[in-house]
Amino acid sequence: MTERGFHVRGLGEIAIRCDDLERMTAFYGDVLGLEQMEGNVAEGIVFFRIADGFGGHTQVLALFDKRYVSRPGLHPTGIEAPAAGASSSLHHLAFSLPFGEQEAVMSWYEAKGLPYRVETFGWVGWRGVFTEDPEGNTVELVAHDGSLKVASELNSR
Repeated sequence: MTERGFHVRGLGEIAIRCDDLERMTAFYGDVLGLEQMEGNVAEGIVFFRIADGFGGHTQVLALFDKRYVSRPGLHPTGIEAPAAGASSSLHHLAFSLPFGEQEAVMSWYEAKGLPYRVETFGWVGWRGVFTEDPEGNTVELVAHDGSLKVASELNSR
């Protein structure tokens, strides 16, 4: 068989196992402004809507409390649970927004006392504003601006 027969069309969800579900819920809801979805299926799980998805599956961020949520043999809880933050295999989360809103992000982070850094990726025309959630995961709010790509190409000549 040489043809896969399928083509991925979107990211359905990102799921993070959390040590402190309450603090993580506050960060993603209150700081980033993600909309918490109603009707969570079990204790220790919170879903946030990110955007419309593909084929009826909304793009979501799911937070799972390590103490309550497991799938035996697949997702251990307690001390066997994988590490978060810098020791995790997760590099970072990136959420998209319009370029014109990034200044508001930086002002908001400053008002909240959150440290952040800004990085430009000229080869694709993106700029990211990076901070960390309460458990040390890097969170990027990324935007596209075509002029960043043009400026990068001019600087490389």
